[in-house]
Amino acid sequence: MNLEIWRVLGISLGLGLLVGLQREWSKAEGAGIRTYPMITVFGTVCAILAERYGGGILFAGILAVGAMMVMMKIVMNIHLPVSDQPHAGPTTGIAALLMFAVGAMLATGGLLVPAIATGGAVALLLQWKRPLHGFVRRIGDKDIQAIFRLVLIALVVLPVLPDESFGPYGVLNPFHIWLMVVLIVGISVGSYLVAKFLGGRAGSLLGGILGGLISSTATTISYARRSKSASGSASLAAMVIMIASTIVFVRVAFEVAVVAPSVLPSILPQFAAMCFFMLAISGGAYLFAEKNRAASPDASDPSDLGAAVTFGALYAIVLVAVAAAKEYFGDQGLYTVAAVSGLTDMDAITLSTARLVEAGRISTDTGWRMMMTGALSNILFKGVAVAFLGARGLFLRVLVLFGLSLAGGLCLLFFWP
Repeated sequence: MNLEIWRVLGISLGLGLLVGLQREWSKAEGAGIRTYPMITVFGTVCAILAERYGGGILFAGILAVGAMMVMMKIVMNIHLPVSDQPHAGPTTGIAALLMFAVGAMLATGGLLVPAIATGGAVALLLQWKRPLHGFVRRIGDKDIQAIFRLVLIALVVLPVLPDESFGPYGVLNPFHIWLMVVLIVGISVGSYLVAKFLGGRAGSLLGGILGGLISSTATTISYARRSKSASGSASLAAMVIMIASTIVFVRVAFEVAVVAPSVLPSILPQFAAMCFFMLAISGGAYLFAEKNRAASPDASDPSDLGAAVTFGALYAIVLVAVAAAKEYFGDQGLYTVAAVSGLTDMDAITLSTARLVEAGRISTDTGWRMMMTGALSNILFKGVAVAFLGARGLFLRVLVLFGLSLAGGLCLLFFWP
């Protein structure tokens, strides 16, 4: 007995039941909790038979399911009054065909996980009809422009760039440089949309978290400026700024995990320690903050093409600067580059260092220390920004919070084995 076939058929039945349950629960027309499992299992059976008797069986199965869905729609329209006829959208028919294909994928070697993920995604898309439609209705001109600029950056520009290294020290790869731009813009756009659609429901804690994901520097400047006109908000603004600066370390770990996953285990303990230390400081700031809500930070267009190109240029400059510093000045030169680069932007030094560590150009120990140096430099820059732009009460609070954070970071740099 071939147990693998029974296992595949069982998974096929389960995925079909999942989608059928959703269709039955939502009172969708035609197909429900019995029909979808049979369609999915039918796809699996056709794929199994196609391996023995040729692909024509699979093709005939697709045509049969498509014809059945069309006939079902015609029969329902004939026998039901106009007022009771179901909506004529194609969702049910497409879902049926897709679940047939999922069933076929399950019977194909090596596609088990993608097939399960696809079946689950179909169920979620069907279930999230109202939230997704509501999301579209709430999108404004600025939001749709941000989304489609991200599409332009990721799906139009990136594929046409050459994937080869050139230039000084052989570290400039146009495809990899623009891929970093796509990553940063994608994080910013996603965080921006979450912040926008949560709106007034986003309290000060969530405002700080989203601010750190969008831009901790922009969040700091925004709240510093606001503190001068909003009396009594200094402790709340300090808490939000501190939380945003803490979340930067989560963002750094995520970026490293995406661009250089093999490097992550080597830097995660140090950055986790720094993150938890700053999280404890943030907890102290929360205890002394006003118990009210703060508006989400003012965010400029996160997909601005000019900003994207500027980041790409900065990333390329950092790559060359790090390679040159390594050759002419050794590790001390690398830390200088990290400190200067990290003043206004943590992403460039993080991504460039992670890629160079993965390529073996610099050691792991030097790499995490460079990233930490850039992070501490960025905290220092934000403290100076608060001193010039914020109220005196805010600066005094941030001075204490950032002073403790810098002390903890320096201890990590000097005493971590």
